[in-house]
Amino acid sequence: MTKSLTTLFLSLSFSCLAQKQELQKPLIDLYPGIKPACDCGSLIKAELDNTKIVSAKENKGSCNILAIVNHPPAKDSVKVWISLPIENWNGRFEGIGGGGFLGGLPFFDELLSQGFAGGATNTGHDGGSGSFALNKEGDLNWQLIQDNAYLGIHDMTVVGKALVEKFYGKPSKYNYFVGGSTGGRQGLSEAQRYPNDYDGILSFYPATNWHKFLVTELWPQVVMYELDNYISAEKFEAINKAIISKVDKLDGYEDGVIENPLQLEFDLSNLIGQQMGQTEFTSKDAKVVQKIWEGARTESGEFMWYGLPPGTPFVPLAGSIDNHGDPFSISVEWVAYFLKSNPNWNGIPLTMDEFQLLYNQSVEQYGSVFGTDNPDLNNFKSNGGKLLLIHGLSDRLIVPQGSINYYERVTETMGGPEKTLDFARLFLIPGMDHSESNPALRTTNHFDLLIKWVEELKAPEKINVEHRDESGNLTRTAIYNHF
Repeated sequence: MTKSLTTLFLSLSFSCLAQKQELQKPLIDLYPGIKPACDCGSLIKAELDNTKIVSAKENKGSCNILAIVNHPPAKDSVKVWISLPIENWNGRFEGIGGGGFLGGLPFFDELLSQGFAGGATNTGHDGGSGSFALNKEGDLNWQLIQDNAYLGIHDMTVVGKALVEKFYGKPSKYNYFVGGSTGGRQGLSEAQRYPNDYDGILSFYPATNWHKFLVTELWPQVVMYELDNYISAEKFEAINKAIISKVDKLDGYEDGVIENPLQLEFDLSNLIGQQMGQTEFTSKDAKVVQKIWEGARTESGEFMWYGLPPGTPFVPLAGSIDNHGDPFSISVEWVAYFLKSNPNWNGIPLTMDEFQLLYNQSVEQYGSVFGTDNPDLNNFKSNGGKLLLIHGLSDRLIVPQGSINYYERVTETMGGPEKTLDFARLFLIPGMDHSESNPALRTTNHFDLLIKWVEELKAPEKINVEHRDESGNLTRTAIYNHF
């Protein structure tokens, strides 16, 4: 990826690690006036299964603990960070997720200021590279793969809840998990695999169906190679602006947002001959865009995965440099380390035949490990768990159709809409990209909705969204119903 695209990707990815959780009013303290039952430093001696407490130090009003968890007989080391407020603990624990291959980081400032105890984990490796999947001999390291896929978040949760009880002398009354992208997938993994871990899970644009969509994010590269037509980022941006400008007012607002892109039928032939950046829009360009919108298909035309909704930015999935491909880095690393076991693989070029073989391998090899698409949430529901899913309809990295498909399968498995709405709800946000930190468009009451649902049994019917201009000025607000 180019330097500019890498910067864009990192900004989108790191926003997944620090979801805004503004509260409209302070939370009720579940243990009014509670004080720590022991000194922070004494937690260094805490005895937990397969866990070593490396440090426990008080700093800036909180007790900060570093623990290492391992899974004998493996020699893995899952790093866990736990932070416990010395004063004004509100009686709740919150785990936070990661982004891309990054398991997570201890971004606790906001949740600590609201009185939460917090937990995060590196899921067995430091940094955001997928290289951890291979050991020194170049073979797949299945223990670290499992740590990253699902074990690490569970480890963090078990350690966090245990240290909360040791430090305060009381258990956390409510436990929440918040994450976006990989973090959203991690939350769903908890609901599916460890339904007792959390009472409420907030999953933004979750990376479910990881084993399917991550390979198919290389589809735009296949399309441009097979059609011998690489479109520049500048031209893609101009194409998108032209499309949005023609349909923007259909919802009554001229705000650069397509209200319902999944239902939009747009005739690209109407753009042929128009100037797009430095060059004209051609019939070959129209074919590229149409195939990217349609989504990945086999050579015989069978469905593989969904495409980008109209109006969604094409880059970085359709990146190119000097008339050759510039594929999305996470997808490249997935293939290089997890499928090919070849760190030098770069996906340039990528033929249709190789693409289809890689997809088949990914689905077969990693569906049960990374898929996180099990629709049977009966145990989570029976334990009183609540699941709030939020996905933007202009998500350039994880298309919203995957979340819709998952929710529809949950609805079918759980016995229909009414039984599903009792514990799981999906909100789709027009115009929202792969980032809740986008200053132009974001939800504002999502965490309040989850807490009221869990603690007061008030199910969320609507979600609030605000639009802001480039200067940060509020331009309009919107309210959206659940799916």
